[in-house]
Amino acid sequence: MMDREELLFAGIARQAELIRAGEVTSTELVSASLERIAELDPLLNAFRSVMADEAMAAAAAADAAGASDDRPLHGVPIAIKNDTDVAGQPTSVGSRATSKTAKTDDSEVVRRLREAGAIIVGTTNVPELTIWPFTETEAFGFTRNPWNTEHTPGGSSGGTAAAVAAGMVGAALGSDGGGSIRIPAACCGLFGIKPQRGRVPIAPKLDAWHGLSVFGPLTRRVIDAAIFLDVAAASDGRYAAAATTTPGKLRVGYSAAPPLPGPVGADQKRGMHQTVGLLERLGHMTSEVKPDYTTAIPAFLPRYLRGISDDAAKTEQPELLDSRTKGMARAGRLVPDALLAKAMKYEPKASAKLNAMFNDIDIFITPGLAAQPLPVGKYRGRGAFWTFNGVARFTPYCAPWNMTGQPAVTVPVGFDSDGLPLTVQIVGPADAEELLISVAAQIEAERPWAEARPKLPA
Repeated sequence: MMDREELLFAGIARQAELIRAGEVTSTELVSASLERIAELDPLLNAFRSVMADEAMAAAAAADAAGASDDRPLHGVPIAIKNDTDVAGQPTSVGSRATSKTAKTDDSEVVRRLREAGAIIVGTTNVPELTIWPFTETEAFGFTRNPWNTEHTPGGSSGGTAAAVAAGMVGAALGSDGGGSIRIPAACCGLFGIKPQRGRVPIAPKLDAWHGLSVFGPLTRRVIDAAIFLDVAAASDGRYAAAATTTPGKLRVGYSAAPPLPGPVGADQKRGMHQTVGLLERLGHMTSEVKPDYTTAIPAFLPRYLRGISDDAAKTEQPELLDSRTKGMARAGRLVPDALLAKAMKYEPKASAKLNAMFNDIDIFITPGLAAQPLPVGKYRGRGAFWTFNGVARFTPYCAPWNMTGQPAVTVPVGFDSDGLPLTVQIVGPADAEELLISVAAQIEAERPWAEARPKLPA
């Protein structure tokens, strides 16, 4: 068997190839994943639950089925964000207030991943009720960034991102209702996809934050995310094909101007401009644009706040919610049904206003974040309003695209002056996942970011 670290950082596409070729067994791979979790999770706190016995039994079954099993994820370990039902595990969503009863059934996306041969090694930590772009709770502690453990891995898919960045698993499922895939991908130097709304089923959920939230993958490489998304979306390999297809000559728009007033770091601007320069050298046409964000946040905010209050109301013991979560839930209860309905009804008009720029461009690039990943505990003890006001200016570029529902990706582009990851966000028009994957793969081929690894333990 190859070196353990090389195997774990190889990514799910290569891991599946090795299993099919008989060069490694699923048992060896899953065992290596579980060993790394045992070694690093006391430091990082990425996992809410580790399913070691179940995972090893599934690996043995995969090996018994033989290396000829050609399912795309046969025998490959992955992790699932703990806002998504996994049979046999409670879906605690980062809280003491939620049910401690184990779920009897997988969510639909988990069922699809298992059906494709994936082996779930555990569920990953989230901020309470997935509210924040950092992963810190009174119930389960602080989750840390593998690149620098004094900084956050982001949120709400923070445990997911930390697990992938640290090589515990090659891919993991996240969800994104206001940036919760793209933000932790940005904090941890990963590739993350927020797919088109409705692309990946959210069942048994009927509605997540009133249409804002979707499921998607976080990985180290584009091809891994593409394969994962093909499985989750039942898309018959079209995203994996896009990852090996060079895009045509594109019209690339870019802007570092944030949707909300606030500073944008020099490193973050540099990462965007260097990426634009690379795309110019690859033959694409680039131009600075002025996106009209004016209606995006008003169309987003009522849905976000009501989604939080609705989730809080569904908990078994709401009195056990963190005080900051209670504050956000109170704010959500101030959103009346009429205002929520108005925000939902206004979405097409607000989306059309923001998307008018796509009449002249094919893709749109922003910095991934407005600043480097937050220090761990930066908002500890702060109330709901103070925290929300602060983090909204840390992650301003993400939420508008949850309102519109169109796809967006986070792409690593290097490191800042302190050695923390730098990324850009690339947004496409509706149903443009293939285009975004193709462009990201082109950037990756020029600047293969997955070669860099965090030095752990740190």
